[in-house]
Amino acid sequence: MRVLVINSGSSSLKYQVRDTDTNEVAASGLIDRIGEGGSGPADHGEAMDQVAAVLEGELAARPLDAVGHRVVHGGERFSEPVLINNEITRAIERLNPLAPLHNPANVLGIRAITAKWPDMPQVAVFDTAFHRTLPEHAWRYAVPDALYRQYGIRRYGFHGTSHEFVTGRAAALLDVPLDEFNAVICHLGNGVSLTAIEGGASIDTSMGFTPLEGLVMGTRSGDIDPSILIFLQRQGMSADDIDKLLNRESGLKGLYGDNDMRAIVDAAAAGDARAKLALDIASYRLAKYIGGYHVAVGGAHALVFTAGIGENSADFRALVASRLGALGVKLDGGANLVRSSAPRVVSAPDSAIPVLVVPTDEEQAIAEATAAVVRGA
Repeated sequence: MRVLVINSGSSSLKYQVRDTDTNEVAASGLIDRIGEGGSGPADHGEAMDQVAAVLEGELAARPLDAVGHRVVHGGERFSEPVLINNEITRAIERLNPLAPLHNPANVLGIRAITAKWPDMPQVAVFDTAFHRTLPEHAWRYAVPDALYRQYGIRRYGFHGTSHEFVTGRAAALLDVPLDEFNAVICHLGNGVSLTAIEGGASIDTSMGFTPLEGLVMGTRSGDIDPSILIFLQRQGMSADDIDKLLNRESGLKGLYGDNDMRAIVDAAAAGDARAKLALDIASYRLAKYIGGYHVAVGGAHALVFTAGIGENSADFRALVASRLGALGVKLDGGANLVRSSAPRVVSAPDSAIPVLVVPTDEEQAIAEATAAVVRGA
């Protein structure tokens, strides 16, 4: 089946055409500056016209069979990928308040495809779906029950498509049946999340009601004393000011002034104290979470690194591993330095827990899920 995978952002549209039978990527690209004036497209509909124009020759040779959309927030309703119709689109739109930076753009992408190809099967694949297996003691916050009942305030978790994909690949690499596989999966990119895997399922995850909770990220603060928000508001900052501060100006960027891990590692190696402190804070927080999730799953069969930083920064992996001596984690220095697109073990033979690097591929996961839903419809 030939699937067009769409990842719509508020001002961008990332796309990829994938053959799910051969896993061939026939085309891919990114259209940005949507709605920003100038040379950018006016809206997502115009962006889809540009995608169709770019793919004209490719689609003439072999038309699309379906479109798969990455949708960030599925709330409590969606626990698996679904075939999109008008009611599903409206249901996703009703979740906009839970993911105001993401879901509105996802809906725009869906509607742009509907307008362009009204008879094309479309499937929504939700970032939150993999985490619907969290037990209540993991997803509940210790706030009045009315806040959950009225507003849906609870832990949802994100990056689920990536975590699920990597979990399956890691279990296969170690030849452990998926339903017996326990692991700690570290998705380390500009956004960072950890997931505790027990029996192949998510039982805890670091992101919460929004993607802001948890680890130190590129521009997000991660965990912070909630009273700080109240304090800042009393100093005159608005809700929008605080939102911008914590989501776009904090994390590595706030600590060092740059959210590029490569630049921070290089600066730390050259003796920059701020860069070293940023790495120390990020790695310390990450190591604490890893230790907690190792306990949560009753002993992990593997510690797995994935996504841009997790796959490519040997220095940061080594720094994190150096904090996990109490768990018996040891890296193989040579193996850790190897760069490869293949899943691999980077721990020493005597490491108490195998350490893996498993490249993620959310587009492949979305394409496969889309094909399965359409074939089963």
